[in-house]
Amino acid sequence: MVPNLGRPEPSAARKGARRLPRRESALLWWALFAAFAGAAWWFQSWRVALLGLLTWCLYEFLLVPTLCRVLKRQGHPCTKRVRGRLFACGPNHQDMKNDALWRLAGLRNPFQKRAEDTDPETGVVVHSPDVRGRLTPADRSLVVLAALGTIATLVGTVYGFR
Repeated sequence: MVPNLGRPEPSAARKGARRLPRRESALLWWALFAAFAGAAWWFQSWRVALLGLLTWCLYEFLLVPTLCRVLKRQGHPCTKRVRGRLFACGPNHQDMKNDALWRLAGLRNPFQKRAEDTDPETGVVVHSPDVRGRLTPADRSLVVLAALGTIATLVGTVYGFR
């Protein structure tokens, strides 16, 4: 039996190519959210439900395994893995995503660093940073829902202290 079948170099798996680390299953998180919902129903406690809602908001903002999705200069989305819908893969993409989040709130980014593109490429479609930094509809809706959930949690917490 020939291990390489006539190939001059071993396969990438044999070379010791680096694999991306495995992430935890999303089912674990959803099991936690279901446990919060079940506990809130069992104890008839809206406070436990608010804690579950706050946990879900934290998950969506900071912990959900997702992709960067900022449009590259050529027009296709970045496919690097990130944690949380608020984050991007690098400083340049993070600046564009921050601008998009400010625009989602209906404001201009007061901390915006406007650096002109000094890397002109010919023969490719080049999108402006405003277009490249747009959030996808799924990200936009989940960020808005998580923000509303966070506000509801804060209002419920203040109401609970009365």
